[in-house]
Amino acid sequence: MRQIIASAFVSLDGVMQAPGLPDEDRAGGFRFGGWTAPYWDDAIADTMGDLFSAPFDLLLGRRTYDIFAGYWPHITTDTASDLFDEFAAGIARSFNQAVKYVATHHGETLSWQNSQWLGQDIIARLRELKRTQGPVLLVQGSSTLMQQLLANDLVDELRLLTYPVLLGGGKRLFDENAAPAAFTLAQSVVSPGGVIVAHYRRAGAVTTGSFVAESAAAAQA
Repeated sequence: MRQIIASAFVSLDGVMQAPGLPDEDRAGGFRFGGWTAPYWDDAIADTMGDLFSAPFDLLLGRRTYDIFAGYWPHITTDTASDLFDEFAAGIARSFNQAVKYVATHHGETLSWQNSQWLGQDIIARLRELKRTQGPVLLVQGSSTLMQQLLANDLVDELRLLTYPVLLGGGKRLFDENAAPAAFTLAQSVVSPGGVIVAHYRRAGAVTTGSFVAESAAAAQA
């Protein structure tokens, strides 16, 4: 059975819009595009390298797909080029080779190599994919798709990089439709810039309890 891993850069107030570039996504008048860039360091690079080190296919919303398709196929992988960057080239190779499953209304317009349309019923198709054999399905960005996955309890692991910044408004990771679920913290690290990198794995249903002592509860009965 395949796993869905949802990875996101998020602010302290849960915003995940346009983390990488100023003009990445200005929807809603968002004006803080590129808000993760000042925090980039070797620790963050290692985290991203680890995320992409195992085989994966990509699971993307249409806006993120278009951003990626306009960028990663154009990154040089030629080691002799003056523009060659080993880290970027490694990601480009992985992204270009991976199957890209895309949530979109216009599947016929997917031009990036190895792209596949998820169809009209996205959730049904994803449940079907999860029952097959293959690499993990890795979600990058794609806030609307991410919320659909969380609402339908399809996320097996969350890999969140939480940045020490408040953005106020913007597209958010979680909304009120997320299905209740418990997660276990599998791994965490804090970068020198204060970014909390945390890996959470699905751990069943939400459990509840009480801080009231048993003796006090019995006396109140």
